[in-house]
Amino acid sequence: MAIAILYREELKECDFGTGHPFRGDRYELFPQFLRSNLAEDDNYRILKAEPASDEDLLLICQKDYVAFTKAYYKAANLGLSYPGQFSRFHSGDNLPIGRPGKLEEAARLIIGQAKMACNLVQGDKFKKAVSIGGGMHHAKPSYGEGFCLYNDVAFCALYLMRQHKLERILILDTDAHAANGTSEYFYQDPKVLLIDLHQDPRTLYPGTGFAYQIGAGAGKGFTINIPMPVSAGYDSYQLAFESIVEPITQEFKPQVIIRNGGSDPHPVDGLTSLGLPVRGFRMIGEKVREMAKVCDGKVIDLIASGYNKKVLPYAWLALLSGLMGVELEVEEPEPIPQRFVKDPAFTETKKVVDEVKGYLKDCWECLR
Repeated sequence: MAIAILYREELKECDFGTGHPFRGDRYELFPQFLRSNLAEDDNYRILKAEPASDEDLLLICQKDYVAFTKAYYKAANLGLSYPGQFSRFHSGDNLPIGRPGKLEEAARLIIGQAKMACNLVQGDKFKKAVSIGGGMHHAKPSYGEGFCLYNDVAFCALYLMRQHKLERILILDTDAHAANGTSEYFYQDPKVLLIDLHQDPRTLYPGTGFAYQIGAGAGKGFTINIPMPVSAGYDSYQLAFESIVEPITQEFKPQVIIRNGGSDPHPVDGLTSLGLPVRGFRMIGEKVREMAKVCDGKVIDLIASGYNKKVLPYAWLALLSGLMGVELEVEEPEPIPQRFVKDPAFTETKKVVDEVKGYLKDCWECLR
């Protein structure tokens, strides 16, 4: 069965301006690369979603935040100043440089794609839907940060619970940065299990996502942070999946898996310090495909991150080929530094896995 890939050319408007790390050309690079390496045919279908309405946004955001964000970024795109207090609603890394694209409109499109993805996987035609541009996991109900305006990861989970009455949702975050925004939405909610693999928060923004942060109240044990050591590579990620992610997924038995994350765990990403080679991204896709057997194959995949444009299309394609289960050889676009040929952080990762299990063993039978 083909997977649905949600994409529109307007995503290129998600552009913070010349000199900013997050540019919109990623949304032109990847579709071209995908089509040139894998025919649409029975592998995937590219579909177009409509932008989210104000009503959609109010599922995840405060009204005053939406109003400010819409007005501020519209003015910025027109080259105008806006009198509102930016720092009240957004961090400095969401401050555009020069004249940005139509950022707020692109952010609405990303939420619209999330909504469509939810409806597709809960329908009859597609088991898996991929939102190109999705995974804005730093955004909070009334505060945007980390290049994120509206949190489509949180939207998916809340929409699936409200509209489709789901009660067990797994969010698997493999972005190199911790999902501080997503975590804030669901920290006390036992219906949403967040498993977050990210670089050690002592060494990378946003500085959250420690192993001891496991949820609170009824949600205790339903936030699982796996802080990967600096330079963690293929063997480290495989260990984390086999020791924690896969057994807990089997025990939780989610009704759908929402995965988000792009190419930023790669060793030459530029903004991060992990060591996952391109074949590791295929492994993640394969693992998710296998894990999804517990929920009739239902996966929503949200993919946007990555800051080395030479690596990004290769890693994204490797992720999707693993998720689709197609035999496709995706090579490294650049030589891997010698120190990453053998996972240099594997011993340290074993300690992290043991630490995570220690905090969670009273919450999950499979970890005892």
